[in-house]
Amino acid sequence: MMTLIKIFLKTLFLSFSVSVLLLNHSLLHAQEQPLTPKQILDKVDDLFRSQSSHGLATMTVATAHWKRSLSLEMWSAGKEKSLVRILAPKKEKGTATLRSGNDIWNYLPKVKRVIKLPSSMMAASWMGSHFTNDDLVKESRMADDYTFEITFIGEGAGEEIVEVTCYPKPEAAVVWGKVLVRARMKNYLPLFVKYFDEDLRLARTMTFSQVAELGGRLIPAMVTMVPEEKPEESTIIHYEKMDFDIGLENDFFSLRTLQR
Repeated sequence: MMTLIKIFLKTLFLSFSVSVLLLNHSLLHAQEQPLTPKQILDKVDDLFRSQSSHGLATMTVATAHWKRSLSLEMWSAGKEKSLVRILAPKKEKGTATLRSGNDIWNYLPKVKRVIKLPSSMMAASWMGSHFTNDDLVKESRMADDYTFEITFIGEGAGEEIVEVTCYPKPEAAVVWGKVLVRARMKNYLPLFVKYFDEDLRLARTMTFSQVAELGGRLIPAMVTMVPEEKPEESTIIHYEKMDFDIGLENDFFSLRTLQR
C-alpha cells in the first residue's frame, strides 16, 4: 500500500513539474516575441479606437495671449470613421468634425453650415489648438503613409524603451518629413511622438502621460502637444471616460448626425 502511495505521489509531482516547465516556457516564449514596428505604430494610432468607441474629454489650449478649455464628445468606428463634437463652452457648442472614409466635414451651428474640408486643410489647426484636423480624425496612419524601422532599443529615462523612426512614402499626402515614436518595452504604451518638418527640424512633440484604466484598457489619460518654436504654448487633451466596442447604428457617421 505504501509503495502505491509513493508511486502516486511521485507521478503527481512529476506531472506538476512538467506543467510548471511548460508554463514557464510559454511565458518566456511570449516575452521573446516583441511587437513588430508596424504593430507598435498601429498601437499608437489606435490607442483610443477599437471596432467602435465613445469618449468624453477636455481640451485645454494655452497660447501666449489666451487660454481656454473645450469639453468634447467623441465617437469612432474602425479606422475610417470618426466624429468629434464640442459640448462646451456655449459659444462653440455643437461645432463638430466628421470623418467617413476619405471625406471630412465641419459643422458650424451658428450659421447652420456644413463645410467639406479639402485635403490641403488636414494640417490646419483644429479649433485654434495645436492639434491638426488630421490629429483629431486620424485620416493618415503612420504604418500606411511612412516607411519605418526600429532604430533604438535600450534604456531611456530609467526604463526599457523602443523607438521607431518613420519617413514618408513618396506618394503619401503628409506634411511631416520624419516622425519618431518612443514607447515602453513592457507594454508598448507610447511616451512621445516627435514630428519633424521637411527639412528634418523638430516641429512639435506629443507626449503621453497619466496612464489609467479607461474602458477596460490601460491607456494614457493625458495627451499633450507642444510646438517646438513656442515651447511655452500647449494643447492638452484629458480623457475622462472611454468605452470600447459599443453598439453604434450603421448610419451614425452621417451628415445628419453631424448636424444634431
